[in-house]
Amino acid sequence: MATRIYLIGAGFIARTHAEAAYKFYGETPTDIELKVADPNPKALASFVEQFPHAVTFSDMKDMLAEEAQEHDVVVVCTPPFTHFELSSYALKSGRHVLCEKPLVMNASEADELSKLAKDLGKLFGDCSDRFIGLPKTEQVKAIVASGQLGEIYKVSFIHRDQRGRAGIEYQPESRWFLNSKLCGGGILTDWGPYDFTVLADILKPSAVDVLGGWISKPVTGADPQDVVYDVEHNSGALMRYHAQGQDRPVLVQYERSSCTHGEAYSLVEIEGTLGAVKFSPYFGGDAVVHRFDEQGSVAEKETQVPNDNAYGFMDAPLYFFVERVLGRDSAALLNEDAVFNFKCIQAVYESAASGNIQSVKRG
Repeated sequence: MATRIYLIGAGFIARTHAEAAYKFYGETPTDIELKVADPNPKALASFVEQFPHAVTFSDMKDMLAEEAQEHDVVVVCTPPFTHFELSSYALKSGRHVLCEKPLVMNASEADELSKLAKDLGKLFGDCSDRFIGLPKTEQVKAIVASGQLGEIYKVSFIHRDQRGRAGIEYQPESRWFLNSKLCGGGILTDWGPYDFTVLADILKPSAVDVLGGWISKPVTGADPQDVVYDVEHNSGALMRYHAQGQDRPVLVQYERSSCTHGEAYSLVEIEGTLGAVKFSPYFGGDAVVHRFDEQGSVAEKETQVPNDNAYGFMDAPLYFFVERVLGRDSAALLNEDAVFNFKCIQAVYESAASGNIQSVKRG
């Protein structure tokens, strides 16, 4: 039986999922039943030029009207403010649902969708797992699990760009990125899902306390004046991760910015009483640098760990999700785990707004 993939939205991100579907589950185009719905006829026409075997619909309700099968997968590829309604409808149609990040617009929507999926016996997944399973990150996890770092007491997770704002320098035609009612937030909403997923993958926390957070919108001469622009482009927090295997909570120094007047740099480093490990979870190279003491002096071991996976980071969400739908092990971010990471991001916003400590518990 052909694998049935239903895409809601026919834009760029939907095409990456279509490419992944054919790459992993279609030795020939007829091995995949690819269906796509979008009210924009130009978007549909362009999609079919690239994927001529796709069946198109102008209304997603028409697309999902046919009887559901056990392994059907719906992928929600639309702007964030639509995610709750579309994911809810797709789950109620009897299908598993993979949603683009950010998952939804607030914590109550996340809880409701997770409960709905559980009640219906369906999987509800989040595309925030794009950078999970990379060999370099797996090596870092192995070093942490081995105890070579001793007791971990601090993690630095910092990415600062001086300019790179979605809707301004990046994809300037997509001004909806600047309107919080459409996208949910700025850089913390955009890249935070990946960051908090990587942190959770390494530290495996049972709970996270946001001790203090901030969001800011640095002022520049390129700021648009003719659209709603109310999202942040600099954010961060000091957090306490109740990490697996650690007697005491681990302090995490977090920052993510796409606009700062300060220095641009990236640093991801895990420090413990016996050593430290530094790497880039994203595009900063494949080096894993392990530093430790050797007879009273600092020793360093650098290993290059290139990505030899069959899947790339844009393939990963659909590949991971379909594997789980088919009953196979994968790194898919599902249900309660997806909601936990999303709530950690929301806790940073809440701490920044209130000035109070915010706590998120798993489960």
